[in-house]
Amino acid sequence: MPDVVQPQSEAELTDLVAGASAPFEIIGTGTKRCFGRPVQAAATLDLSHFSAIEVYEPEELILEAGAGARLADIESLVEAKGQQLAFEPPDLSKLLGSAHSGTLGGMISCNLAGPRRIKIGAARDHILGIRAVSGRGELFKAGARVVKNVTGYDLPKLLTGAHGTLAAITSITLKVLPKPETEETIVIDGLDDTEAVNAMSLAMQSPAEVAGAAFIPGEAVYLRLEGIGPSVVYRRDALAKLLGRPIQILAAQSSRAKWQAIRDCALLADSQERLVWRLSVTPSDAPDILAALKEQLDVRYFMDWAGGLIWLDVPPTEDTSATAIRAALGSGHATLIRAPEHVRATVDVFQPQPAALSALSSRVKASFDPAHLFNPGRMYRGV
Repeated sequence: MPDVVQPQSEAELTDLVAGASAPFEIIGTGTKRCFGRPVQAAATLDLSHFSAIEVYEPEELILEAGAGARLADIESLVEAKGQQLAFEPPDLSKLLGSAHSGTLGGMISCNLAGPRRIKIGAARDHILGIRAVSGRGELFKAGARVVKNVTGYDLPKLLTGAHGTLAAITSITLKVLPKPETEETIVIDGLDDTEAVNAMSLAMQSPAEVAGAAFIPGEAVYLRLEGIGPSVVYRRDALAKLLGRPIQILAAQSSRAKWQAIRDCALLADSQERLVWRLSVTPSDAPDILAALKEQLDVRYFMDWAGGLIWLDVPPTEDTSATAIRAALGSGHATLIRAPEHVRATVDVFQPQPAALSALSSRVKASFDPAHLFNPGRMYRGV
């Protein structure tokens, strides 16, 4: 078998997998290859040929495209119709040193979403249907373009975030949503970690419908409001009164630029040699977790999702960073996003699973891919 195989159709892909005796590393354009542990595979399964935008019905808010479709092309297409992928998939090309933002399949496989997730959900909450080939060499379809027609197990959500370990995805159906008419961002400076989390939590608990809440140390807390103009102004004034602090306002253009930088993790993209971690925690725990980490590590960080998500980096010499980070987390989760291959091969890239959950993951993997043909070991050793 050649080192790289690129099936031209679902039938060819099905035959290829059915006749395989050694594992594959699945890629689209390879921009997310550094997500997870290194895969030791006999060949690379290149799905970039499945790149067509198959259906786009703006009136029905439905888009169906091949897993290899470029994310930038999809976003340009829907933007031309005044629509968007509302979960705001990040462009991590600067952070990861890749050529572009990647493909639809890569984004779904990694379940990537931006700051608006706090209001509108993650990628898996917007996926309607999927076509894929299992490790048994069987083509299957799950979900539908019309939500009310979806029955049975919600396999699209299961495959979203599976990092290509369960099936080779060929086509994805998503719901798209109208872009907001305008947006503004409230800016509150001069806060420490605790004050920032308290301010973001207060904003999220209000009726202001905040569509993004982030804190950049040394800068400010940022609270995004979206919608029609009069509504944004009304909610902005009410939220400013509730917060009881001096505020500044970023108008629409400046607001979009700031949230794009937060979405794309641009704040940590300047030092490619540093290791980047993404921590998912209870927002109220974020200040204590950061205080514990600052005592042990040289960290740079910012908070997203009102403190529920902490992005941080540490120097590459910090060999104990994984141990220190996970010890400080409590019930949270830590994922290593950027690191050299030798580090990802030795460190638990994803949060270690409890025994019961690990056993369940193994059974799910066995049901979809019993011979472990797809991305073996990408998420956990042996899975």
